Amino acid sequence: MSTENVKPAKEKLDPVVLRAAIVLVVGALAPLFDSTMVNVAIHTIAVDMKTTISTVQWVATGYVLAMGLTVPISGWATKRFGCKRSYIFSLALFFIGSVCSMLSWNIGSMIIFRVIQGISAGLMMPVLQTELVQISGGRNLGRIMSIVSIPAMLGPILGPVLGGIIVNSLNWRAIFLVNIPICIVAIPLALWGIPADKLLEKKASLDVIGLLLLSPAFALLIYGIAQIATHRGLNSSAVYVPLIIGIVLMASYVVYALNTKREPALNLRLFKSVNFSASNILLIFSGIITNGALLMLPLYYQEVRGASALSAGLWLLPQGIGMLLTRSWAGKAADRDGSRNIVLMSLAAIVMGTLPFAFAGTDTNMILLAVALLIRGSGLGGLFIAIMASALIGLQRDQVPHASIATRIFQTIGGAFGSAILATVAEQQMAGHVQSDLHAIAYAYDVSFWWAIGFAVVAAIPALFLAVRKKS
Repeated sequence: MSTENVKPAKEKLDPVVLRAAIVLVVGALAPLFDSTMVNVAIHTIAVDMKTTISTVQWVATGYVLAMGLTVPISGWATKRFGCKRSYIFSLALFFIGSVCSMLSWNIGSMIIFRVIQGISAGLMMPVLQTELVQISGGRNLGRIMSIVSIPAMLGPILGPVLGGIIVNSLNWRAIFLVNIPICIVAIPLALWGIPADKLLEKKASLDVIGLLLLSPAFALLIYGIAQIATHRGLNSSAVYVPLIIGIVLMASYVVYALNTKREPALNLRLFKSVNFSASNILLIFSGIITNGALLMLPLYYQEVRGASALSAGLWLLPQGIGMLLTRSWAGKAADRDGSRNIVLMSLAAIVMGTLPFAFAGTDTNMILLAVALLIRGSGLGGLFIAIMASALIGLQRDQVPHASIATRIFQTIGGAFGSAILATVAEQQMAGHVQSDLHAIAYAYDVSFWWAIGFAVVAAIPALFLAVRKKS
């Protein structure tokens, strides 16, 4: 799977691939906007349904856990039913979950309907990735990922802004109303724009034992990591019990997958490739760097600078603009030269863009911070696209579903860990200080941003193991 002697593809994107990519991106907007908008509405939902924050947080947690349980099934689904059918099914299921969530009558029903949404999201994203790599034949992956990454970039940036506007102007139920027209448009587009499935005569069998080990392991790891911030560390049984069980199940899966004679739910032999392993390690760091700061940045603007939720979202827009500015360049450069240098340059930009926040106080110039976010965003855009292009390059057709599952698992674990660790660091720094001590709060955020910088610096180590293309 070495790509060092592979000549870069210079041909234009196949119109069929381009059409399918755009169609798939339209559907992906629904879950990626939905998850960020719901987080903004958690407090409002708790008040309206007369329940506690600890209960209503299961609206978000249940979604993530259901997604984690479903991701490992996506590989079997694409082989058994085909990518097109699996994708349309996931869209239809997300539509049902959105309608039901909008109409939910109490917090229990809403959590159930959010689980339905999580199941569909867990299936949709890996299937999207698998479909594009397969129909493109593995060519022009950088440019393809630059298209696919659009919702992944826009969701975390515009989602909170849109969610804030909806909650302030309408009703929290309208958040789920946004998904309905997206799904209604995306389903017929998928029927038209995605090539017909070419199913194998031999139907893929479901690796039940593997799924019973892998799916709960992934879900428990995500749950345990998410509880770190709530319980301020690893000392609570709510944190270490699910983490220990998750690690044991994951280790058991590794032993099982390497010894079974049938095709496992996730083929671990892909990790024999240094390039593939380095790419997935980088996805963990990418999740930490992206999601951790996405949690802390709006809180800095709100708690230190006194901005409203909507105003904080607007101040974050330069980061989204920066991500979009480097999207096309990063994709083409990764196809031409390989991903190593793109990742290293992106990490450098992330460090430069985060550094002003590590020194930020109660009166730091807001324009300076906006410019820093533009630089940081440009690094984030190049980072994700280059890593994904590197992770999927050179794979055989039957390996792509396994690679899609692996990349989704590592990316999600990194994102959960980033939010948990940076929030825990900030809370520990705030301990013993009153809420009115803005300088102490600002310092707590400074420390958390230093941690984000540290992760970006360490990420340069696995980046050195990414393959590069030799000039022909």
